[in-house]
Amino acid sequence: MGELITVEDPDDPRLHDYTGLTDVELRRRREPAEGLFIAEGEKVIRRAGEAGYAMRSMLLSAKWVDTMRDVIDEAPAPVYVVDPVLAEQVTGYHVHRGALASMQRKPLPTAADLLRSARRVVVMESVNDHTNIGAIFRSAAALGMDAVLLSPDCADPLYRRSVKVSMGAVFSVPYARPDTWPGGLEAVREAGFTLLALTPDERAKALDEAAPHRMDRVALMLGAEGDGLSRRALAAADEWVRIPMSHGVDSLNVGAAAAVAFYAVVTGRPEV
Repeated sequence: MGELITVEDPDDPRLHDYTGLTDVELRRRREPAEGLFIAEGEKVIRRAGEAGYAMRSMLLSAKWVDTMRDVIDEAPAPVYVVDPVLAEQVTGYHVHRGALASMQRKPLPTAADLLRSARRVVVMESVNDHTNIGAIFRSAAALGMDAVLLSPDCADPLYRRSVKVSMGAVFSVPYARPDTWPGGLEAVREAGFTLLALTPDERAKALDEAAPHRMDRVALMLGAEGDGLSRRALAAADEWVRIPMSHGVDSLNVGAAAAVAFYAVVTGRPEV
């Protein structure tokens, strides 16, 4: 059972996991190195626990204690109860959802392990915006993609913003980082996947014409907002595909494009 501990000092070392949550560079360095991530809000905390992540501690305002009582009773971790003003001093922002939890990361599977059982895979290159990462994971979970591969320079799916935007869907879709890039794409092809590069280039084949839902195993490649896939990644693809556009629009936000493309990969012709 989690122990309820009232904390009144923002410099209390027991709150270390929650300090400076708005300092992106600090958290990028600290969280993977210390093996933790932050879950924010009741639903996300519950989903992290259901996905098997161990809780290190919780930080709650008093009014959230009753709401989270069942989680507190089951968690063998301390629960720090603080005033909302103190929470803001520690984290750097007003904690609207009133509940934070520090969770222990799990070892990532290897790309080879993921590919053995998957049929529909998302491959992201240089997607370093946490909001886009979260949106793509949410769509991947909702639309039935099996796994995600991330290039080494992609943002952390377990960063607080990514987790929040995904509504915890980052816990539902397994992911891995290939050892080399873009060399790791060859291992994807060797595992029997057709590599489809999503690009607005007019030379690409329309998704409905490519008919990825009829392919046995598909790896859909997505690039960063603005820049898109690199030349080396495009060269590594088996085929370029695009979403048909109307009214002179040349491209979509990568999160929106991903959702449309996932629908086409899993079920058929995209609705645009």
